[in-house]
Amino acid sequence: MEQPLFLAAHPYQDNVLTLPVQNIQIASDWYRKSFGMNEIQRTDDALSSVVLERDGVKIGFCVNGADASQDGAAILVSDIKRAKTELENNGLTIDSLRIDERDGKKFEVFFVIAPDGLCYYFHQKIEG
Repeated sequence: MEQPLFLAAHPYQDNVLTLPVQNIQIASDWYRKSFGMNEIQRTDDALSSVVLERDGVKIGFCVNGADASQDGAAILVSDIKRAKTELENNGLTIDSLRIDERDGKKFEVFFVIAPDGLCYYFHQKIEG
């Protein structure tokens, strides 16, 4: 059995469960198809929201009027090459992998800009 691909998700702004979108259904459909996530919760009250999950990692979206182009999440993965290949197979175009250095640690990374404007930083720590 393959190791889980998604290990953690951290928001750029306040909360990885309230990332801003314009339309809950469009967001849910896109993230299920593109990121291989499953919808686990939805509310259709004054503040429509949806929570999706993959490998125990949750990311949520809500219609809150915030600017999606200023938000997103850093998604830690167990295998950056597998993540890139899978997302490309799901129809996404992804630039080449690159190496980032933070706090003396190196990470192999790539970015995905979703149609809603949210930015995702997929990363895996380079050991050694």
